[in-house]
Amino acid sequence: MKDETYFFHQTPESLAKELIKHVDIMENDRILEPFKGEGAFYNNFPVNIKKFWCEIEEGKDYKNDNTENIDWVISNPPFRLEKENGNRENSFYYLLNYYSSKVNKGIAFLGNDYCLSTLTPNRLKKLNSDGLYLHKIIVCSVKKWRGRYFFIIFKKQPSNFYKYLEGNY
Repeated sequence: MKDETYFFHQTPESLAKELIKHVDIMENDRILEPFKGEGAFYNNFPVNIKKFWCEIEEGKDYKNDNTENIDWVISNPPFRLEKENGNRENSFYYLLNYYSSKVNKGIAFLGNDYCLSTLTPNRLKKLNSDGLYLHKIIVCSVKKWRGRYFFIIFKKQPSNFYKYLEGNY
């Protein structure tokens, strides 16, 4: 059993299979699963790609990964990560921003409404300036988890899928 620091919910394999179908994966793409867990996404990536993984519980921390030329990052990332000050903070935007300059094609993350709410207008503008654009959101339910979940797909391709308003009202 995972200790409290790294406890997380395992993605149901059947859900991972369905979500992968919504990502524009091409033959020979290089895909990184930085938070592999028990492998629901990783084990179900198409066979005609090159795949890489990290999993802190198996001694491979994403922060020490040096995989290059990654086309896609696909994962159910941790919702919180511990910062240098010891506090655990929402990691969704942090991880999107972290990988935005490391991918050639895009990022697809599974998260809840707490994760979705980190996508403020200023943060979306920053991701856009880094060439990463929101393209698709797939809404799903997992009975054993709390609430709705969102598979959010960002691509290195401009999109008119969404708009944001800058400023506060």
